[in-house]
Formats: sequence, C-alpha cells, structure tokens
Amino acid sequence: MKKPMKTRRAVSLLLSMGIFTAVVILVLDINQQRTIKSMAINGTVVSRDKTRIAYTKVGSGPSIVLVDGAFCYRENGPSTELAARLAESFTVYTYDRRGRGESSDHSPYSIQSEIDDLAAVVNQTGGPVYVVGISSGGALAMQAAASGVPIKKLILYEPPFISDDGIPRSFASKKARVEELIASGDRGGAVRFFLTDVFGAPRAFALAMPLIMPGSWKRCKSVAQTIPYDLTILDDRTILNERVALVSAPALVVEGEKSPKGLRDASQLVAHALPHGRSLVLAGQDHNFQAKVVSPAIIEFLNKTTE
Repeated sequence: MKKPMKTRRAVSLLLSMGIFTAVVILVLDINQQRTIKSMAINGTVVSRDKTRIAYTKVGSGPSIVLVDGAFCYRENGPSTELAARLAESFTVYTYDRRGRGESSDHSPYSIQSEIDDLAAVVNQTGGPVYVVGISSGGALAMQAAASGVPIKKLILYEPPFISDDGIPRSFASKKARVEELIASGDRGGAVRFFLTDVFGAPRAFALAMPLIMPGSWKRCKSVAQTIPYDLTILDDRTILNERVALVSAPALVVEGEKSPKGLRDASQLVAHALPHGRSLVLAGQDHNFQAKVVSPAIIEFLNKTTE
C-alpha cells in the first residue's frame, strides 16, 4: 500500500535535513583549525544591559557585520572563512553572540537584548553598516533592522522560518524541552535533542558525534544554553507580518540549490515578505555554504547601486 503523499513528503524532508545536518557539523569540525581571532584585531563592546560582547575586526573598506546562527561563534562556524574573503574589499566585524565564546550573558533573555548587542557592535563600526545574517542569525538581523539599528543593506542566508503544509512551525515545545535538559545539567542531551528533534539529524549520528567529532561536540556543548535564544527568535513571526514593513533596507535572501525544500521555501517566504527583498539561488550550495561561492554574491549585491 502506498504511503499518503504528505507522509512521503515528510519522510523525504526529514531524511534530507538529517543528511545535510551531519555534513554541516562534519565540515564545522574540519574548518576550525584556524579562527578569525587569530587573524585580526580583537575587542569588546558593552551592550545596554552591561553584557560584554567580544568582537573581531579584519580588513579595510565599508563595514560589514556578520551575525552567526545556532551553535556558531568566532571559533565555531562559517565566519572565519567568510570574513577572510570579504575582508579583501570590506572591514568585517564578527562577534560572539551573548552566552557564546568570550561574550558574557545576562538573564532573563529577550530578543531585544540581542538586538542591543548587535547595535553595540554596529555603533563600534561608526555605522551604518551592511549586515550578513546566517541561518537564525538572519532572523536576528531582520529584528535589528526593524528596530532601527542603522543597516544599509541586508544579506540573509536561509533564515529558517519553516512552515509545515503552510502552517508556521512553532518551536515552543522544543525550546521547553531544551531548557529542561539544560536545567538538569545535561548539556549533551540538549545538543542531541536539538540536532535530532529540531534539525532532523539521524539519531545514530547524534550519538556518535562525541566520538567522531570531539572538537565540534565540545564547542556545541559549550553554548548549549543559547539554543533557546535562537528558537525564541524564530518563534517571533511578527517580523514576517506586522513588523516587516519596518525593514526598510534593501535585502538579498540567499538559498542553496541543494538545501532541503523546507529551508528553500522559508527563504522564498522571507524574500517575498520584505519590502525591498529579492532572492538568489546559488547552484551547488546547501545550508553549509562554501564561502568562496557565497562571498562573490554578497560583494556583487553590496556594490550594486540600489534600484
């Protein structure tokens, strides 16, 4: 007996999400042999609630701020290679979002606090700036733009505002479970739960990760308490509805040709929602993009006169 079409689509989506998640983490583990901190000038800024935010500045030219997604910070994620390539034409700022790397934290968490953090980094540049937001970092960048942080242009790589059969996916129950695991001291369990139940990685992979990728596992565990931050940001759909008109900056929403359909649909949703949004599909790319492919697209968009 054939499975219903919706069931087959769901199984296909979960399998593809699992495969690309495993690849993302594997490449992250390989790519962390050098970090952006060893390449440039490091400093700190103080956010509105006195949280210390650590940043790195590299290159020369107009300023770009990179905003990382879940688990990522200056020593874990795509910022090092992307910053190095963009620094050939721009002054690039990367920073550890609150609770990650060398940045401190403050309770209770709010989206506004992360907006204030980004604003503090932008202020350090002398602003206004270009902002590149990666994954859930793209959702944060949209929040900042809607709140009046001086941003000239936005580049968003696959902000994961995922829907299921047209219904926005809620992360509230997933966030609650992660918070329970963190409160019990099970940081590893929180990472595994996020990978399998939020991102769709195979459970066997999540169990084997500490053995086959100990460096990446350690770095992910070190920031496990910030997983609810990203889920909180993604659950705020006002940025795609009543507040989206406040995002006045021209925006490029980039998606990878090989990314799962859910992420590609989400990217199209964001591009169409933004008042001055446009979309770009990069051949051969998935959620774990190659900086050598993405950076030329970013540079072309930033150098293009606004139409």
